[in-house]
Amino acid sequence: MGKLVGKAQYRDILLGAGLLWATLALILWPEQAMEAMRDGIALCGNVILPSLFPFFVLSSLVVELGMSQYLGRLLEPVMAPLFRVNGSCATALALGFVGGYPVGARTAIQIYENGQCSRTEAERMLAFCNNSGPAFILGVVGAGVFGSGTVGLLLYLTHLLASLLVGILFRFYKPQEGPQTRRSRGPQFQAASFPKAFTQSIVGAMQSTLNICAFILFFTVFLRILAHAGILKLLGGLLSALLAPLGMDQTWAERLLTGLVEVSSGVSSLTEGAMSGRLSMAAFMLGWAGVSVHCQVLAFLGDSGLSVRTYVAGKLLHGALSALLANLIFRALPLSSPVSVYLAEQTETIAHLDFHQTLTISAVASWGVWLVFLALAVWVVQKNSGKRRRSVV
Repeated sequence: MGKLVGKAQYRDILLGAGLLWATLALILWPEQAMEAMRDGIALCGNVILPSLFPFFVLSSLVVELGMSQYLGRLLEPVMAPLFRVNGSCATALALGFVGGYPVGARTAIQIYENGQCSRTEAERMLAFCNNSGPAFILGVVGAGVFGSGTVGLLLYLTHLLASLLVGILFRFYKPQEGPQTRRSRGPQFQAASFPKAFTQSIVGAMQSTLNICAFILFFTVFLRILAHAGILKLLGGLLSALLAPLGMDQTWAERLLTGLVEVSSGVSSLTEGAMSGRLSMAAFMLGWAGVSVHCQVLAFLGDSGLSVRTYVAGKLLHGALSALLANLIFRALPLSSPVSVYLAEQTETIAHLDFHQTLTISAVASWGVWLVFLALAVWVVQKNSGKRRRSVV
């Protein structure tokens, strides 16, 4: 009991000291804090809100209307042997690859809370379905940071491949528990509940997006104050000393620390240095996703009871595998050659889209994915209906 009390008091002292330091930092450097806040608001308004909100609405509709169960009947032969999860979880995987952080994680949690998968299946999915979207990797990282569409494609492919490898490895998580079987004989569309599902999806999507923007604003200001106060440089020196055997100097250590906290700030710092090091570190940052994204996922987890350790372990493994694959591919392919000048020109425009363009692209992509899911669901229903008619005859 004494140890528990001591730990609680120690935690309270650390939290109090942190809050005191944060208050003093805002008083000492108000201009830097305001500038960081304005940059964060611009990021949320021009990128985060228009790109994530449509996918949040889409994911909620897919789950609330039971469409993930339709897809589950089609994709069960793929999801079960590869990842030891039922087919309904394919919705989280697909939206995670298209929508970006944290659409996949939010969808997996919704599927679990609606009873369409077991706790173990949800924890397996959380380990590998929370991925970066193609617009961010191709546009912001590939064209914006590296100035190459080829590098953007390479990073995106290694990101996807590493995610799938993590999913295959986590099929051995709690091996005694297999995929959940379908409880109902056949799913049916719930057209009568569509207005309610649509309203709940809109409200929930806006709340989720605002929560994400709040975390982004906080960590943007937090990193800016750390850098201005010299704390980031101090921590970078300590980390570089620890990782000196790996050849990491002060600059690379500071970049790594920044990416560990916030992924977009981390990859944006990789504008100089050896291509192999920049590529591997960018791949790791994209796989790890950053503390900012993890806090967003934790907000969705709430009281679900799902394991946070499993999720964090999966993201750490994702980052490590992504860095390894990127390094191996870089050694095998001569990226210095102008393989894709046209692709670089095309993807470069993604990094400079305004609010209306981003919202339009995101909305169109969301409805496109939704229509694909709808078509697959209808096809499965018609196929099963045909089988039942033949069996009756």
